[in-house]
Amino acid sequence: MDNPLFKLAKQLGQTLKDNGDRIATAESCTGGWIAGVITEVPGSSAWFDRGFVTYSNTAKVQMLGVNPETLEHFGAVSAETAAEMVNGALTRSDATVAIAVTGIAGPDGGTPGHPVGTVFIAWKSKDEDALVVKKQFSGNRHQIRAQTVKIAIEGCCKEGWLGNRALGMDN
Repeated sequence: MDNPLFKLAKQLGQTLKDNGDRIATAESCTGGWIAGVITEVPGSSAWFDRGFVTYSNTAKVQMLGVNPETLEHFGAVSAETAAEMVNGALTRSDATVAIAVTGIAGPDGGTPGHPVGTVFIAWKSKDEDALVVKKQFSGNRHQIRAQTVKIAIEGCCKEGWLGNRALGMDN
C-alpha cells in the first residue's frame, strides 16, 4: 500500500513488536481514525489491543475515567484531558503503551484561546508519565484530522517517543 499513514502504522507495528509492546488508542477529534489506520496493517492484532472513541465528554468520563472536574476546569481540549485520556486507555486495556488525541477539527468550535486546529496529543507507557504536546494545525477539517493521525502515530515510531523510550533516551 502506498498510503503514507499506512507506512507509518506499519513502522509503528514493527517498533511495538521489537519492544514487546501492545497499544491502545483514545480518540476524540479523530473519531477512531488512528485505530483504523493501525488495523489496516496485516498482523496488527499482535500489537494492537483496542481503541476508545470518546467524542463526547460523557464518553471520556464513562469509558476512560476522565474526571468531570478536569473537563469543567480545563475543557475537553486541554493537556490535562489528553493526559487523563491516555491514562484511562492504559488502565482500561491490556496495552503497555497508549496514544490519546483531543482537539478542535472545525470548521466550528474554536475560541480565541483554542482556535480551530488546536490539538493535544498524549503518549504514555505503563509506569511512566504521559508526554503531552499541543499542536496548532491548519487546513480544513479533514486536513486537521489527517495531520493529527500522522503526528500521533509518528510520535510512537522509532525516531519518536516510543523509540527513544526503548533506547533509554529522553524525548
